[in-house]
Amino acid sequence: MAQRAMWLISHEPGTLLRGTVRFSRRYPTVEKRAKVFNGATYMPIPEDDPFLKALLFELRLLDDDKDFVESRDSCSHINKTSIYGLPVGGEELWPVVAFQKNGMIYACVPLVEQTLSPRPPLISISGISQGFELLFGIQDFLYSGQKNDTELNTKLSQLPDLLLQACPFGTLLDANLQNSLDSINFASVTHPQKQPAWKAGTYKGKPQVSISITEKVKSMQYDKRDVADTWQVDGAVTCKCDLEGIMPNVTISLSLPTNGSPLQDILVHPCVTSLDSAILTSSSIDAMDDSAFSGPYKFPFTPPLESFNLCYYTSQVPVPPILGFYQMKEEEVQLKIAVNLKLHESVKNNFEFCEAHIPFYNRGPITHVEYKVSFGQLEVFREKSLLIWIIGQKFPKSMEIGLSGTVTFGAKGHEKQPFDQICIGGTAYLKPSVSPFPILIADLAPVIKPC
Repeated sequence: MAQRAMWLISHEPGTLLRGTVRFSRRYPTVEKRAKVFNGATYMPIPEDDPFLKALLFELRLLDDDKDFVESRDSCSHINKTSIYGLPVGGEELWPVVAFQKNGMIYACVPLVEQTLSPRPPLISISGISQGFELLFGIQDFLYSGQKNDTELNTKLSQLPDLLLQACPFGTLLDANLQNSLDSINFASVTHPQKQPAWKAGTYKGKPQVSISITEKVKSMQYDKRDVADTWQVDGAVTCKCDLEGIMPNVTISLSLPTNGSPLQDILVHPCVTSLDSAILTSSSIDAMDDSAFSGPYKFPFTPPLESFNLCYYTSQVPVPPILGFYQMKEEEVQLKIAVNLKLHESVKNNFEFCEAHIPFYNRGPITHVEYKVSFGQLEVFREKSLLIWIIGQKFPKSMEIGLSGTVTFGAKGHEKQPFDQICIGGTAYLKPSVSPFPILIADLAPVIKPC
């Protein structure tokens, strides 16, 4: 005694489809049983649209149903039971329990625990009487004390939770849905929310949400016409939520700036409760994919107490924010270096700080530096074999700066000297560091919903 699926359909004469599916529910576990019981006569439950069309046709509720159709209107097919066989996709879905009342069509497909050919007697199918009981119970719930469409919509929105109580796994336990509603309301009032095992405590104090975005541009610039430069942005959104309540709900919305590139390869924290599938399907691997989701990117979640990374992402920005030229020439224990940096004109020339790190690996400590900078100042960390070019809060009006000099190294003396398997000989890199990073600044609008 179980139901494979159910539908509530509003009959709307004069519209294109003549009706709308207001609610539907399928039970996959019951469907697996139907496949076993029905064997070769099994027909899967159709999607809502073909089911709607077939049912309205069988009930003679379509405008083009005035003509005689032998398969439906002949004397041998007079229906006195509200049990129908619906032709869908060249096959017949049977038995379908359906009736109309108050402009609403109630329908369900009971489980038949045997083969469907030949058709068994209706009295032997216990799920049919249960289906009628369920549909009449839903009808009583929807229209008892219902005064307008707003109340009807409210009750329709409550059906998913009520059916979890009244008809779990397609098996009817209580046809009086009002009892289930009272039970849910009583439980929500009398039983406090349980503390989850992964959340060791709760926060008490002023509610606040702290959000930070960190983005890194990995760029290889060759300064050659026949070799294309490459770059990519890797980003992370970090959150710290100080909110009262056991399980507060927070929704953070990220919006791209004007002409911003869509985010790709998005990975989210396990605390994110739901996500638009379009956000997850955008991948940088598929170069031909032009269906990238451009936002807004909404992340509903229940935050842990500690700071955590809400999501990671990549993005293909049109140009690197900083264009650079880095030349290094080795002469015995000395290195001659030349660095030119140019801020791209599309980037706002205003930072909290901007600096460039120039590390030297697989060498001894720095013993002497002679240099010349056109802007900013240079700091030398001798034991770390590192130069830090402090540019400041903005580039000069020309947007270009330069550094040149000679760096002398001592002998390798201990294991603490920087080591890297890649940066050997003339292989080196320069790492600009900017805060805030100006390429993919997202508009963050936290929406705090109290528990």
